[in-house]
Amino acid sequence: MVSPDDVKGYIQGGLDCDHISVIGDGQHFEAVIVSATFEDKGRLQRHQIVYAALGDRMKSEIHALSMKTFTPAEWKEQAS
Repeated sequence: MVSPDDVKGYIQGGLDCDHISVIGDGQHFEAVIVSATFEDKGRLQRHQIVYAALGDRMKSEIHALSMKTFTPAEWKEQAS
């Protein structure tokens, strides 16, 4: 079974993240991902970047992933 820490590691392995948190039950996961890579990208493009970092794991190991993606500036705004 895949753990939230596994999913976090998979994403970090393929994407430079300023912040990442993942929670989940082994099949369904929720992630908050902050990366400068998301600058000037729409929501769909951001999700595609994360899916690319996960590769084939989305087809086999991870049943569902809900994500919120932010640039560092957007994340800073969220915190205020």
